[in-house]
Amino acid sequence: MPSRVLPNPVSPEFWVRPQPKIEADLATLRAAPLSFHPEPDLSSAMDLPVEQGPGAWAVTRFEQIHEVSKHPEIYSSARGIVVVDTPPEFNEFFSSMIAMDDPRHGRLRRLVSAGFTPRMIESLEGGVHDQAATIIDEVCERGECDFVVDVAARLPLRIVCDLMGVPESQHDFVFHNTNTILGVTDPEYRPEGTDILTAALTAGQGLADLMEDLATSKIGASTDDLTTILVNAELDGEKLTHDEIASFFILLVVAGNETTRNAISWGLHLLTEHPDQRKIWTDDFDGVARSAVEEIVRIASPVTYMRRTTTRPTELGGQALAEGDKVLMFYLAANRDEDIFENPYDFDVRRDPNRHVGFGGPGPHFCLGAHLARREIMVMFRELLQRLPDIEATGEPDLLSSAFIHGIKHLPAEFTPVASRRS
Repeated sequence: MPSRVLPNPVSPEFWVRPQPKIEADLATLRAAPLSFHPEPDLSSAMDLPVEQGPGAWAVTRFEQIHEVSKHPEIYSSARGIVVVDTPPEFNEFFSSMIAMDDPRHGRLRRLVSAGFTPRMIESLEGGVHDQAATIIDEVCERGECDFVVDVAARLPLRIVCDLMGVPESQHDFVFHNTNTILGVTDPEYRPEGTDILTAALTAGQGLADLMEDLATSKIGASTDDLTTILVNAELDGEKLTHDEIASFFILLVVAGNETTRNAISWGLHLLTEHPDQRKIWTDDFDGVARSAVEEIVRIASPVTYMRRTTTRPTELGGQALAEGDKVLMFYLAANRDEDIFENPYDFDVRRDPNRHVGFGGPGPHFCLGAHLARREIMVMFRELLQRLPDIEATGEPDLLSSAFIHGIKHLPAEFTPVASRRS
């Protein structure tokens, strides 16, 4: 273990400080050997006898994250994806394929990938555009909004719900429970008077019950939503259970909603802070869109880290690791790696190449919905920059208190009011 005290990126408090301090501490961690950090003590917050774990290794360099990602036989996902060892009942709802190893992971991913083929994503193009346009209609006459709540959060939520066939009447319910699950360490999102475990389990159970009812109604149906595909799909004579579909739905609405909404939120903040880059993009939107979206995802890095657990003694970056050690891949830190990115702190909408790990590292757990997320970000900014060309953030991001999600809860924005298409 290192003898000197290093900044602790495992602590939620690390991530709600001024950005220059965060970046300086991440640079310190990248320059140091693999560092070991204590885990947060959640026993009082969970109101359960949850023991504080032994700690975890922080992996902050790009190439080391690639190494961990490409070797799931050494670095397992099945013991959990966050630093704390959560109780078994917690994992009943939050252990979809993102927290599995092969062969179980491969089986589930093959079954659900039917909903994420290029053809399926292409078929969503019209829906993404229509939803983005509708969201702008809902705010464009006001001249101001909370960009996260009113714009960024709405698009991915609606797309995921439409993809799964969730009725519009349930969208607010899904949004509320999604916020609770990923923001459970933030007092704003945890219901008053409840502990972390109860809040997360209640929200997860609500989403699972919703999907159980929906999946039951789709048995033998011929509709083209993903729930229908999943409940009736077979692979080598196997079908997904309703519990597996519910668990996947929780993963999809949590990961697909939260990460994309944060990328869009950070995107407006970045374009406001860098008007020169904004002009480059607006002057040639289509020509710059691909690289601009990748750069937003690199800087935003919506998922801050992901945990793996060693299955046997190994070595990483010259550091010996024992079987059962926790390893945290800090994607945000790696996306500033000076050995990989020229001028890594610059926001450059024409950056190319851009080998970021904003959607995870290479290997079996690379984000299944990456193409859909890219499409949503691009379409949302096309609509924004065309219809609200002077929109800008008017305050600093109100950050989520979380070490796991690099999230923005609120971001005030202003623009010149324009008429809605419905006027």
